[in-house]
Amino acid sequence: MTTAAPAPTLLVLAAGLARRYGGLKPLAPVGPHGEAVIDLVASDARAAGFGRIALVLHPETGPAVRYHVERCWPDTVPVSFAVQRVPLGTTHAVLAAREAIGDDVPFAVANADDVYGEDALSVLARHLATERGEHALVGFDLAATVVTDAPVTRGVCAVGDDGLLVSIAERRQVSRRHGAGSGAPDVRFRADDGALPADLDAGVPVSVNLWGFQPDIWPVFTAAMDASGLDEEEVLAAAAAGADPPKAEVLLPEVVGEMVAERRGLPVRVLRTGGACIGVTHSDDLPVVRDLLARQVATGVRPEWLWGPAWGT
Repeated sequence: MTTAAPAPTLLVLAAGLARRYGGLKPLAPVGPHGEAVIDLVASDARAAGFGRIALVLHPETGPAVRYHVERCWPDTVPVSFAVQRVPLGTTHAVLAAREAIGDDVPFAVANADDVYGEDALSVLARHLATERGEHALVGFDLAATVVTDAPVTRGVCAVGDDGLLVSIAERRQVSRRHGAGSGAPDVRFRADDGALPADLDAGVPVSVNLWGFQPDIWPVFTAAMDASGLDEEEVLAAAAAGADPPKAEVLLPEVVGEMVAERRGLPVRVLRTGGACIGVTHSDDLPVVRDLLARQVATGVRPEWLWGPAWGT
């Protein structure tokens, strides 16, 4: 008798302090009935086929996020929590949740301030369940990830003819520029970070940190942290003595990019989706995000109620 493979876990990175935003972004009320960002992410993930939801929390803001989840999410949603005690980057955040995820289960990693949509999460869940020899990255069209004219950071992906990730370049200060032409809106994208090319195609595949990993990735992450020289216990001891935390971080895209460039570990397949990734970067984004999500409900892209009508009672 064949034992069914476990459903993949979704790990949500919710340990950021969101200083640019000025509040707790995972709890930003963006849904049509005041649902928070993480409510939409978790509901979409469950509908897409993910099993457990795991959240990495910050020691200061984590209690508020955990209180919200325990109060608002249905008991039928399996959820676990982990704490990133010091801010040493997204790779360190994932490792902080290793025990909550387990060593034998494929898992996805997502931001807590981006609503990726059920379509993108479904593509990723299917890949993790069926392609055990590959990691994955969901690639969105650049234009489908920029909701306002405010600058954002995006990982521009180079993809081979075989659909595998070749490289990923983080581009900062990416914003859309409106042309002066008549008729259809003339929208272009430009990165004012000094790197080339400055002009970016609207359809270039970009990463918004929606990754899928097989269990083979754990030694890669552990080796990257060891190589960084950043030690969690030493940083905590220094902080207790009054020292500021280090500014160095071990970032997930950089670790995966190095793995791909050096041909170590499993390949990373770029999964394209025609959907939109709606993110909250600045506080001014909230009205736009709410409007875009309301339009998705009105057009049938997403249900009006996440967990059913009882959510609002």
